[in-house]
Amino acid sequence: MEQLLEAVEQILQNRPFGHIQRFVLHQSWLGRTYGEMANGSGYRSEYFKEVGSQLWQDLSEALGERITKKNLHLVLGKYHQDSAEQQEYQPQQELLEQSRPENIFLYPVSASKMDFPSGPVPLDSPFYINRPPIEELICSEIMQPGCLLRIKAPRKMGKSSLLNRMIAHANEQGCKTVYIDFQEADEDIFASLDKFLRWFCINVSRQLNLFPSLDDFWDAEMGSKVSCKIYFEAYLLQYVDNSPIVLALNEVNRIFEHPNIAQDFLPMLRFWHEQAKQDRAWRKLRIVVVHTTEIYIPLKLNQSPFNVGITVSLPPFTLEQVQNLAQHYGLDWAVNKEGGQRLAFLQGMIGGHPYLANLALYHLCQGKMTLDELLQTASTPTGIYSQHLRHLLMLLQKEPQLMSAMQQVVAIDERVELDAIAAYKLESMGLVQLDGNQARISCKLYQLYFRQQLVKQNSTNFAGTLLAQKQKQLLTDKSDAFRHFISLQYFKQYIEMEWPQWQTSAVPLSLIVCEIEYLKVYRDGEYSTANNSLQRISSTIRNCLKHQAALIAHYEETKFAAILPQVNADIAIGLAENIREKVKILAIAHAHSQFDEFPEPVFTVNLGIATAKPNDENSPNMLIIAAEEALLQSKLKECYHLQNSVLTDEK
Repeated sequence: MEQLLEAVEQILQNRPFGHIQRFVLHQSWLGRTYGEMANGSGYRSEYFKEVGSQLWQDLSEALGERITKKNLHLVLGKYHQDSAEQQEYQPQQELLEQSRPENIFLYPVSASKMDFPSGPVPLDSPFYINRPPIEELICSEIMQPGCLLRIKAPRKMGKSSLLNRMIAHANEQGCKTVYIDFQEADEDIFASLDKFLRWFCINVSRQLNLFPSLDDFWDAEMGSKVSCKIYFEAYLLQYVDNSPIVLALNEVNRIFEHPNIAQDFLPMLRFWHEQAKQDRAWRKLRIVVVHTTEIYIPLKLNQSPFNVGITVSLPPFTLEQVQNLAQHYGLDWAVNKEGGQRLAFLQGMIGGHPYLANLALYHLCQGKMTLDELLQTASTPTGIYSQHLRHLLMLLQKEPQLMSAMQQVVAIDERVELDAIAAYKLESMGLVQLDGNQARISCKLYQLYFRQQLVKQNSTNFAGTLLAQKQKQLLTDKSDAFRHFISLQYFKQYIEMEWPQWQTSAVPLSLIVCEIEYLKVYRDGEYSTANNSLQRISSTIRNCLKHQAALIAHYEETKFAAILPQVNADIAIGLAENIREKVKILAIAHAHSQFDEFPEPVFTVNLGIATAKPNDENSPNMLIIAAEEALLQSKLKECYHLQNSVLTDEK
């Protein structure tokens, strides 16, 4: 079978023939249907059918003879026989073929033969630009026993191109390589840790040409992580020869979207890396993690794989590298100092972004536009970046929080403090550069385009939405008073992830929810006053809780929630009473006589408390529901007066 795979790889040459194509070919050779291939693989049968259809088409074009799943044995068997008869002359023929003038790369490449910039840069392409010392660093590091290497950069910055070259180097050094792209996994693979790890192990097994034997090593009583470790330790690392195994994991950021997976899988990778220090078997394994942004789910420092090993962040191209790339595209005017000065305007527009640079130089070498024309239309619907920009806009429109954050960034020329998750997502898209949570636009192109979109959106909806935007801005100004609070979604994710740890420690856990009374009743003319009042009260709430609360969330304009580990009901009640008193001391009066009939002349708060010891009979959702119910009871018990309602479950 190995000879067949090598033969097909030679036939296809530069056409796609990765591990998925190899798997489809192998299974088809054994007579299996696409449905049988899909069973237990984590992929849909339609996906395998699509891959197979393209594979048979590529083989047909390469051999000049129609190949299908049914005649595979006949056609490839004949090809193998014909090849064997010429085997003794093949080395000389290959040498002559490689020496022919038409097969020697002539620098630069003809514009008519250039491929449109898309996807990873092929290994033999002249358009890959080294960014010293990165390439040398990763090729050296990957040969270190038990290493953990992390490659981080926004989308379209060249991560996959760099990874492919590292894998090629590892293969040349005699390593066995496994490549897993988590974008290929169906969404239901992430339904549980057990299902995810089984999918993961099956993929690794097949790429190492080993039969997946999960049932021989998987033990439900020991748990999925331990079973996965045993499967690697007792099977994969034992049945592979002494060659090192490079495990390349691409698009790991997709796992960040599934905290139930990330909180176990990522610490597991770190544990494997640390095992190499004391176990020779694990020294065979070299792990490469590739992702677009920083992890934005909480992991303990001693569990995260992102604070050990070597980290490589891909920088934008320098002006010199853009000039070098322009020469590969055959732009003679770019060679001298004057050409460099002209390219500096392009560099200023795109910020050295590799994909944007390739796209610009590709269009320039076609001779259909000048650099000045390209720059003048760059951010417009008729420019060369229009499709790329529309795609980014569409992604932002799907998540209003991201669009709002992007509007803040492009509105001014200074750094802006953003919500952490929004900042990381914008960074992963390549739209901003981060310094902590401080964000600034990554290039002038994006600033021009998204400013235009903001003006267009505001002018289109001015009559109907101007007041609503003003109200929302005044009530939810995240840049000042609320920068210390997180969203309710992240708050819930944090509780879900920490629950097992709290369950193990068997200590009480309290949740306080708080709502400011009557603030929503303010009418149009009082929004400025309402915003100021909200900021003062939110600061008071935070100051009362900051020493006991692990996290505090702000949501629904006037509501807050705080999770307090190791705080029992009595302490929680004391904290709530302190909040009530401190808010009342602020003496923030209602602004107009329309509030004269209210029992309290100043703003007050309602609070609800739920306390529990995490165990198998309760859950994070139960705790949150109990706290919300307590808040509701506090409103109903005595109209217009604060009550602290407590639901406890301390056992």
